[in-house]
Amino acid sequence: MLIGEVARRSGVSARMLRHYESLGLVRPCGRTGSGYREYSAQDIRRIFHIESLRSLGLSLREIGRALDDPGFTPSTLVGDLVRQTHERIAAETELLTRLRRIDAAEPARWEDVLHVVALLQALGSKNADARQRAALASVDDVPVPVEALVEAALSETDPNVAGALRWALARSGDGGPALLARGLDSTVAGVRERAVRSLAEMPGAEAAAELRQALTSPDLVVRGYAALALGTRAEADAVPTLIEMIVEGRNDTDAADVLSVLASDTARADRIATGLVARLAAEATTAPARGRLTQALAAVPGAAAARALVELSQDEDRAVALTAAYLLQLRDAR
Repeated sequence: MLIGEVARRSGVSARMLRHYESLGLVRPCGRTGSGYREYSAQDIRRIFHIESLRSLGLSLREIGRALDDPGFTPSTLVGDLVRQTHERIAAETELLTRLRRIDAAEPARWEDVLHVVALLQALGSKNADARQRAALASVDDVPVPVEALVEAALSETDPNVAGALRWALARSGDGGPALLARGLDSTVAGVRERAVRSLAEMPGAEAAAELRQALTSPDLVVRGYAALALGTRAEADAVPTLIEMIVEGRNDTDAADVLSVLASDTARADRIATGLVARLAAEATTAPARGRLTQALAAVPGAAAARALVELSQDEDRAVALTAAYLLQLRDAR
């Protein structure tokens, strides 16, 4: 079969077939009387083998080794190809993400594109000061897309930079709460904490809805930050978790302060007092926890809290009784 017919049937151009021959990959079995290359069926099979190996990403030199070296084993080479392909996909994915984020910023000029690129690079810098400056600058005329800020906030371990990123996210507009909420399901505790702390500083109903959902998290830290944030927004859903925090002695002072804010509503104050008293009476509540619960009652106005303190002033636990009596004196003085 002549080279033109081989090219037509195989889909490999005559020029490439000559290149293969120059490299020694394919050697036509002979020549016609006129000097034209003549390919045998075995030559054509070899051409198809070459094309198959090229489709895997092998170089022509590697293909030659694979076809001609009887001792050649493909496992190492295929393993290298797998690794190289993963690296190439990762690089292309990173590039695609960067391009999408630039597009999301809707730059009007090339100067805007360069501005966004510079901020994205700074957010990924190893230098904490550079990351902090980028976060603070991200609310300028061409802001960094919220996806980039969320990604940075969920991975940031420096407290100063993390604060700047939360500040930037709070001013980033829509979309941030839903993206941050994905971090609440992370297998990494630090990511979950950074997600809920960022949500706590975001305004609006969307963030509040995600925080209410976070109250059901199995992570005590997530529930705690969510309850503190919701409590400061006068959300009564936070009360059970806030009481739980006081019992456990985890951010109990902050929890008691937020309960006092919630208790400014008279009807809610009685419900809070009832919840505190119920935990005081529970058999599983330890002596230190009963002391913290008694102190929390001091900031709750209303008759229910007052009655509870009167009863606690006669408690069998002397520390609780003395605390309740002292708190009653303070209430009378006010």
